[in-house]
Amino acid sequence: MTRAPLPAGFLRLPVAHRALHDRAAGRPENSRDAVRAAVAAGYAIEIDVQLSSDGQAMVFHDDSLDRLTAETGPLRARTAADLGAIRLTDAADGIPTLPEILALVAGRVPLLVEVKDQTGDLSAGVGPLERAVAAALVGYTGPVALMSFNPHSVAALADLAPAVPRGLTTMTFDPEEWGLTGARAAELSAIPDYNRVGASFVSHHWRDLADPRIADLAAQGAGILCWTIRSPDAEATARKVAHNVTFEGYPAAIPSL
Repeated sequence: MTRAPLPAGFLRLPVAHRALHDRAAGRPENSRDAVRAAVAAGYAIEIDVQLSSDGQAMVFHDDSLDRLTAETGPLRARTAADLGAIRLTDAADGIPTLPEILALVAGRVPLLVEVKDQTGDLSAGVGPLERAVAAALVGYTGPVALMSFNPHSVAALADLAPAVPRGLTTMTFDPEEWGLTGARAAELSAIPDYNRVGASFVSHHWRDLADPRIADLAAQGAGILCWTIRSPDAEATARKVAHNVTFEGYPAAIPSL
């Protein structure tokens, strides 16, 4: 399978987790203003996408509206227009679509898009969200990469958008947290799908970076990103292994050229 290389900016510019969010400043996670702030600061950006009821990729982390808006219930039960009218808590506007965020970023900084699992157990029932993401990216010329915890999702993206770099979001999976059998959790924790899906990077939980599998992948030429760093001390620890960090809650330093 073709392995699209990860652009160098993803390995140099710290990646703002869910964009450069600060609710106290009126820019909650994955909001337009958080994206604008990240672009202005010169950071790469990580965002999440979920699927609306009418098949649109919405920039939002959770399955449910409850935590981040005054509404309740599953995001996937609402249309894109309805979701756009739902104001994000502490923001001035509603839930954006992926095309809206692409237009805001406009290729000025690298954009890392996490395709959220739609199956509930990282299984094979994927397709609609991946198609929506691939459609949104047609014609986008800026540095962009795609990733997911669900390897079936990454495999679908390889078919739908083969020229777009893709990776696996990884960790030591807890069976109860993920709704997995112990055997399946152990299997996914070993990252067996890296070559099968044509990945060029992983984004691994920073506390698990000592896993020998990460060293193996790095030796194969994989880009090693990590999540989520919340202090300079944690960043210094992570960078002993990882090529780059995904951060929030502090101003990560941008390395000089």
